[in-house]
Amino acid sequence: MEELLKQIAHCVEFGKINKTSPYPPDMKGKEGADELTSQALEAGASPDDILANSLIVGMEKVGTKFRENKVFVPQVLMSAKAMHAAMAHLKPYFASGASKRKGTFIMGTVEGDLHDIGKNLVNMMVEGNGFEVIDLGVDVNGETFLSEAEKHPEAVIGLSALLTTTMVNMEKIVKTIKDKYPDRIICIGGAPVTEAFCKKINADFYGPDPQGAVEFLNSLSS
Repeated sequence: MEELLKQIAHCVEFGKINKTSPYPPDMKGKEGADELTSQALEAGASPDDILANSLIVGMEKVGTKFRENKVFVPQVLMSAKAMHAAMAHLKPYFASGASKRKGTFIMGTVEGDLHDIGKNLVNMMVEGNGFEVIDLGVDVNGETFLSEAEKHPEAVIGLSALLTTTMVNMEKIVKTIKDKYPDRIICIGGAPVTEAFCKKINADFYGPDPQGAVEFLNSLSS
């Protein structure tokens, strides 16, 4: 079983989705995350074991490589596809309550900003590390974030922006949320965002890369 879990982690790390997937070339024709996860469940592995010892392991390695510029967005997207192929087998267990996620993360690109690549990368890493992700999409205003915060009182909230012109909307959204829920944890990120700006607008965490957000969320759930 341990070897099977390692194989799933390897598929996630290198983006091997299933047997018919041609990527990566050196694994062509081999079973991928899809088939191997099904086999692991049939062999008696628990969804929690597969999540912790395969998906999280693989996605953490990808996140570290991305931070160190050893892989780039296309490779991360392939890893995410492999992770999602495996997760499709596990989601029924999480939905039924038979297995538990680490926590909930509400994420959206702020009002006025239509960019979603950064947001999507963070979501992929966070979900692959065992959290439920609620993706609000792009151009999200404070009222929408607040509405989701009310539905999920324990959730951490993430705000993304790619432009300096939309980054300023983070301050308004943070204030909207904090006025009603002063203890709610809010993370921010994006190309123009800085640690100083995070402190200025009273947000709780700034992450320069997706792996930083994952590590912060893990610190809260540990």
